[in-house]
Amino acid sequence: MLTITKKAALRKRLKAISATGQTIGLVPTMGNLHAGHLKLIDSAKRNSDFVVCTVFINPLQFGPGEDLSVYPRTLDEDARKLAAARCDCLFAPSVKELYGSNIQHQTTVHVPELTGMLCGKSRPGHFDGVATVVNKLFNLVRPDTAFFGLKDYQQLLVIRKMNVDLGLGVEVFGIETQRESSGLALSSRNNALSAEQRERASLIYQCLVDTADQIKLGKKNFTDLEQSATLCLQEAGIETDYFSVCEAGNLQAATERSTELVILAAAQVGSSRLIDNIRLDLDD
Repeated sequence: MLTITKKAALRKRLKAISATGQTIGLVPTMGNLHAGHLKLIDSAKRNSDFVVCTVFINPLQFGPGEDLSVYPRTLDEDARKLAAARCDCLFAPSVKELYGSNIQHQTTVHVPELTGMLCGKSRPGHFDGVATVVNKLFNLVRPDTAFFGLKDYQQLLVIRKMNVDLGLGVEVFGIETQRESSGLALSSRNNALSAEQRERASLIYQCLVDTADQIKLGKKNFTDLEQSATLCLQEAGIETDYFSVCEAGNLQAATERSTELVILAAAQVGSSRLIDNIRLDLDD
């Protein structure tokens, strides 16, 4: 596996790869890789000829008081996992390499509509940071395909809209969430949970499943379902940011006529902010 830290070196290598007619797949990450990330690598390997995984902890998507300074940095272990997964190239730039010397004056990308709700409401500017770094990586790598986890569902919709609006031409794949045996979605932030907190956090997924089951049985009072799930989490000592039943395509509040739904949750367990979702199609 190639390991590259400089933009110029990456461009040179990928230009040579493209010249041979090979397709390039991109897997952007912030490192501290787990089985969910490796599933993205596997999907990229099956859908492209040459896979680039980026490991970059993006400061633009962290707000004041968030966990940028303590976010786990495990580059050596990440590299070993990527090599074992047969990733072709690891791109691990410094902040200065990717953003230049003055990140405060960085041109940013704003995706309207999707970024002012849910996680965007409680984390102002977060999705501008996500869209900016992904746009940079798309322009730098020029991938044919890119792979993101469906756990970060709102992020995926933001990236897809940016990709279409800016005419970037990348085929964006959403890959199913990988879970622990309890149902807890895999996340780098799970590492900060104690055994008791990890067990308690599994209730997030249980509430998503229970809500989906009730909707399948015909219950359409989504506000009541949201409130019931929120109360269940709060009674378990889980501070809930939101628990929302939305239209899967645009994240607007679901109505009785909605058929393609996504149920999303964000909650605080200990020092970790955890997100998860379940999608369901009522026409199936």
